[in-house]
Amino acid sequence: MVKVMDRVLNMESKRVLVTGGAGFLGSHLCGRLVDQGHDVICLDNLYTGSKRNITGLLDRPNFEFIRHDVTFPIYLEVDQIYNLACPASPIHYQSDPVQTTKTSVHGAINMLGLAKRTGAKIFQASTSEVYGDPEENPQTEEYRGSVNPIGRRSCYDEGKRCAETLFFDYNRQHSLEIKVARIFNTYGPNMHPNDGRVVSNFIVQALSNDPITVYGSGLQTRSFCYVTDLIESFVSFMKTDKEVTGPINLGNPRELAMIDLAELVIDLTGSSSVIKKAALPQDDPKQRRPDITKAKKFLDWKPRVEIEEGLLLTIQYFEDILSAEAMDLTDR
Repeated sequence: MVKVMDRVLNMESKRVLVTGGAGFLGSHLCGRLVDQGHDVICLDNLYTGSKRNITGLLDRPNFEFIRHDVTFPIYLEVDQIYNLACPASPIHYQSDPVQTTKTSVHGAINMLGLAKRTGAKIFQASTSEVYGDPEENPQTEEYRGSVNPIGRRSCYDEGKRCAETLFFDYNRQHSLEIKVARIFNTYGPNMHPNDGRVVSNFIVQALSNDPITVYGSGLQTRSFCYVTDLIESFVSFMKTDKEVTGPINLGNPRELAMIDLAELVIDLTGSSSVIKKAALPQDDPKQRRPDITKAKKFLDWKPRVEIEEGLLLTIQYFEDILSAEAMDLTDR
């Protein structure tokens, strides 16, 4: 019923490019846009993305997959661009930091150039990491951040900050229609089981009854938004007037300590895991919580999925893929 209503409400189909479209967020966004009746081009070099995430879309007539790296130009005719291409987990973006910076900066330049040529509206998936280890809580869009420009996380943090600079300079210099979203921690199906992010780490460890690794005291906080809520905010943002450029925080303002999240995952999985402490990584933020006043005002959006509900859905996803991987190993 929802899919039918989407098609009715969307009277004009758009040609939409999604970079990083086979990744965690990108695959969900592609599915949402395809269901709305748009012609969707999914662009991904599959460095961290996976074709498994878009398997259900490959036979859809309004979906196309192109294997391509955004650090190189591409020439397409599109009406809208969602620029999501960039490794988002510390394990992946720190494994090749130079390429991570290139993806954020060169990728932004190439996508902005494409938007300028075609007159496309363009969305940038920025990040709460632009705030660094924040000295104010919650973080508002006006807060300029406390970022280490030469640390191990800098390839991602500063790459995204530079991309935001480019977006606003293209807006001022070329009147490009931009939408810049600062995304806070998100979780849900299609996360990579070994991506090093806290929700996937905790769930995989709990399902295996392994010790759950909590860094530092475990009192550092994050705010977790379920993926379908976040994708809804993307679509709502893209529909706003030209004057609404952002940056706008997108995330769930409910704050949760890491030790509490670990205990919740153990409880929901029925695991026998114990909690193991480890040293806190360099520049790991002590707190992270979005002020979403602007999202409520300009997008008429707020998250609806509570953490317990979202975790149960995510646990089911990981149970399924871990079972499938185990069966595959048995069959060999």
